[in-house]
Amino acid sequence: MRETSNPIFRSLPKQSGGYAQFGTGMQTQQGYYQDPTMAPYQEGRGIRASRPLTIDDVVTKTGITLGVLTLAAIVSYFLVSSNLALALPLTLIGAFGGLGLVLVATFGRKQDSPPLVLSYAVLEGLALGAISFVFANFQVQHTSAGALIGEAILGTLGVFFGMLVVYKTGAIRVTPKFTRMVIAALFGALFLMFGNFLLAMFGVGGGTGLGLRSGGPVAIIFSLVMIGIAAFTFLIDFDAADQMIRAGAPERAAWGIALGLTVTLVWLYLEVLRLLSYFQND
Repeated sequence: MRETSNPIFRSLPKQSGGYAQFGTGMQTQQGYYQDPTMAPYQEGRGIRASRPLTIDDVVTKTGITLGVLTLAAIVSYFLVSSNLALALPLTLIGAFGGLGLVLVATFGRKQDSPPLVLSYAVLEGLALGAISFVFANFQVQHTSAGALIGEAILGTLGVFFGMLVVYKTGAIRVTPKFTRMVIAALFGALFLMFGNFLLAMFGVGGGTGLGLRSGGPVAIIFSLVMIGIAAFTFLIDFDAADQMIRAGAPERAAWGIALGLTVTLVWLYLEVLRLLSYFQND
């Protein structure tokens, strides 16, 4: 399977001759998995193999994950609306908690764990709800909160389904060269963001650093670039998921795919929301 820019997909275990079986066992002719090291304890009894992954599994698990995230975001939004002091703690708990779970999933190879994926959805929903409230009620001047958030959601879904059509029609082919270019662009953008953050901390540019998040022309261009990178990342993720299905990955791998797609969707939503807030303040 080609490498992907999404760390969740890249951490999915692989083995020679096909996709890993998410376990230590081997498939027998009777359709069971058995771990040779456990033979003395299992007395020849195997664990029934999981059925192969299907596109329906991916759609269902992704829908469940996004549904939980949306509910958590709604709860967070109304909590902040009733007590503005909750905005910062909910944002920090959600953002850093979600990041921690992504790291656990990536390096601990637990991305196919439903509790972990749904916990990530809850935490990220708390952060998104709080951030959305702050942007919609304090960062803009000429639109209502509901209109801004609604536009951001529609924009995010539009990019997602647009890139799905692009992938399905083969308008842009996902090749190793294409993947390397997207990954390089992603790391370059992250480097610029980190540099901008450090410069802003030291008061450079009046506290705006390189101006990547100041709301000016440079910030608008940077947000458009980030949205473009996120869009191309979807192509690579679609291709990785497609190859997992073709390779006969276990059904529970759908949770890992759902987690990977949700990570990109959250990133894209935040960039679209930020970009729209720039235009509303002009």
